[in-house]
Amino acid sequence: MSDAPKKVVLAYSGGLDTSIILKWLQTEYGCEVITFTADLGQGEELEPARAKAELLGIKPENIHIEDVREEFVRDYVFPMFRANAVYEGQYLLGTSIARPLIAKRLVELAQQHGADAVAHGATGKGNDQVRFELSAYALDPSIKVIAPWRIWDLTSRTKLIEFAEANQIPIAKDKRGEAPFSVDANLLHTSSEGKALENPAEQAPDYVYQRTVNPEDAPDQPEYIEVTFEKGDAVAINGQAMSPATLLAALNDYGGRHGIGRLDFVENRFVGMKSRGIYETPGGTILLEAHRGIEQITLDSGSGHLKDSLMPRYAELIYNGFWFSPEREMLQALIDKSQEYVSGTVRLKLYKGLVTCVGRWSDMSLYSEAHVTFEEDAGAYDQKDAAGFIKLNALRLKLIGNRNARVK
Repeated sequence: MSDAPKKVVLAYSGGLDTSIILKWLQTEYGCEVITFTADLGQGEELEPARAKAELLGIKPENIHIEDVREEFVRDYVFPMFRANAVYEGQYLLGTSIARPLIAKRLVELAQQHGADAVAHGATGKGNDQVRFELSAYALDPSIKVIAPWRIWDLTSRTKLIEFAEANQIPIAKDKRGEAPFSVDANLLHTSSEGKALENPAEQAPDYVYQRTVNPEDAPDQPEYIEVTFEKGDAVAINGQAMSPATLLAALNDYGGRHGIGRLDFVENRFVGMKSRGIYETPGGTILLEAHRGIEQITLDSGSGHLKDSLMPRYAELIYNGFWFSPEREMLQALIDKSQEYVSGTVRLKLYKGLVTCVGRWSDMSLYSEAHVTFEEDAGAYDQKDAAGFIKLNALRLKLIGNRNARVK
């Protein structure tokens, strides 16, 4: 075909589906394929992806396996947590926030290799196709994006297996049957969807959870930790300085053994349908509570309330794939400005699936015990001033009340 790509960079996990896509790209377009496999902290060995790619005919110099955990947490997760971003009141955006980074590297590798297209394995029903492609087009308007699930005729598990067998693609024994659910994972979370989880009326079986113990089986004694922040980002646990990815991994360990961060959620996908997912975000749940805790004493009410009013819009932009949009960047600038004095330490109690802020202190604190004390305040606050404050704020309400009584 005349418009067939000559060279394609594929987001490649090394699993069966993306291996089929790799071979399909070769057979359908006769193109050269470059693979990109990102270590986002998903907790599995990625070197087998190299051997699998070589087996499928990819040149060693065209195989890229990269550890991007630090970049992921530093440049994507932490900026998002400065905003306290939560989608539809509950979801901490673990899958959503990973896609822009993958798309960025796909585009960069395409430019490096002189490729004219990138490809991904997201289906035509989900959000990820939107996230990958909006990010790619924002970074390179001329790039071509190939989404095989939207265009090929491999529309069933049987056809996929037949294609794999016909093209000598190794098939693990557990891949021949129907998987009970699909899993996406990175350092921030795990996401499980589909098959056994599709009926939202049915409780998810406990084997779905991979990073957290059942809260009922968590330790019977609480554990206390302290998280230190500098300008809105966590930098230390219990006084020990850590890199962003190392810190989040440590919080995952704390949260996992206390059963923290489980979520059974029915969300509204950007493409229009509802979907049910089981999410585990142990470290992120702790991080959100800690960040909220330090903001309580370092952020003034005007800044904090403005941030909270913008947060749903910011979260929706990330969920819908607009990380590289000017509006998200504008909001980020506002959020980052608000974090200038968000530094200090928070003490947290971890117990039976819950994380609770039980103490917070900071050299940047706006909290004044002299003003709020029930004891003598040595003239810090004149309570008589409140009368005039109330009268002025009540004036509008009194005028409305008089008008309504007169009209009735």
